[in-house]
Amino acid sequence: MDVKEIQNLIKFVAKSGASEVKLEMDDLKITIKTGSNSDTTIVHQVPAAQIPQQVVAAPTSEPVAPTPVEPSISSDDSKYITIKSPIIGTFYRKPAPDKPLFIEVGQTIAEGDVLCVIEAMKLFNEIESEVSGKIVKVLVDDSSPVEFDQPLFLVDPS
Repeated sequence: MDVKEIQNLIKFVAKSGASEVKLEMDDLKITIKTGSNSDTTIVHQVPAAQIPQQVVAAPTSEPVAPTPVEPSISSDDSKYITIKSPIIGTFYRKPAPDKPLFIEVGQTIAEGDVLCVIEAMKLFNEIESEVSGKIVKVLVDDSSPVEFDQPLFLVDPS
């Protein structure tokens, strides 16, 4: 199972509302637990002799949809475009601790500009803008965990 398949599995579990999913394969054991406060993904690689040759998926009998914490957006913000997280991970505004921010409030951006980095399973994914405009607000603190589809930025497209 490659990293892309694991990321897709995490996205699927987040959307499904299951509180826990376990997947066991030859040399890989994955447990994904979701809760209202945080998402936890545990990946263990163990020798094949220790794991039975079966796949186990164990969602709870009554799935509970995760309740993402979304910032309150006033009616004045309705004219802005919201840029959302495409993956679950840790949000970073800088490429490295000693580097400057990718973007700042008030800065004009174009399509394809890197806005932030989201770390998922030790992979740093650059998040690029799909719109042009001016950054109005950053909705997430640096080094904070983010969920799939969580609002990250407000952009004024005018």
